[in-house]
Amino acid sequence: MGSHPRLPTPVNIRRIGAVIAVLAAVVAPVVVTLWVSTPDVSDVQARVAAVTREHGVALLRPDQVPDLLAQAVVATEDSRFYSHHGLDTVGLARAVVYDATNRCLCEGGSTITQQLVKQLYLNNSDRGRDKVIDMVLALKVEQVLSKQQIMADYLSEIATGFGRYGVAQAACAYFRAPLSNLTVGQYALLAGVTQAPSVYDPTVNPSAAEQRRSAVLRDMVNERYITAAQAAAADLEPVLAASGARDC
Repeated sequence: MGSHPRLPTPVNIRRIGAVIAVLAAVVAPVVVTLWVSTPDVSDVQARVAAVTREHGVALLRPDQVPDLLAQAVVATEDSRFYSHHGLDTVGLARAVVYDATNRCLCEGGSTITQQLVKQLYLNNSDRGRDKVIDMVLALKVEQVLSKQQIMADYLSEIATGFGRYGVAQAACAYFRAPLSNLTVGQYALLAGVTQAPSVYDPTVNPSAAEQRRSAVLRDMVNERYITAAQAAAADLEPVLAASGARDC
């Protein structure tokens, strides 16, 4: 008989349900208050434009984000991105359960939208009250921007290495090619770098970048964006393009 994926145990399901209920009871009154006191995010696009101007990088349109890159980011950063409304309550609850069980702050639970607003409105802070504020702002942003626009904004301004911002600049620096003309492995590497740019910058730590790329490729296979054969082939690619003229 073939193997089947292991289903969550009833205990884990009850535990996650209980955590969601507690979070809702504790956070809901705070969210209501903060909804009134926080910005209305009508300036979110102006903020993204200002950040990209400051760093001298391109502000991507949604149609300039390759599907494979978006899929790589979703697979490794926020698998329910296209179905949630700014907050991934399932992921957040699992993170809380994991941290409580292991007595650590190991899991984040932040969505792509939360990461975007944290950069734009909170100076990248996720401490204390700011963590709740980024939840509120994420809910607001999802009401005014499409998922495709959020993804484009996030990839336009995200750090991608030492002093490097935006995936378009990273594609040119790492692969000497425009963002639209990369391979599966290169998109996976870009998606992986954004998690910890100082650690996974391939110009500084190619071994760590390669390991991170492998993890992203596995995530893409698990989410059925690519096949295992595609992942295996992509894993054999060099992490950096050979030296030569840039086509970007």
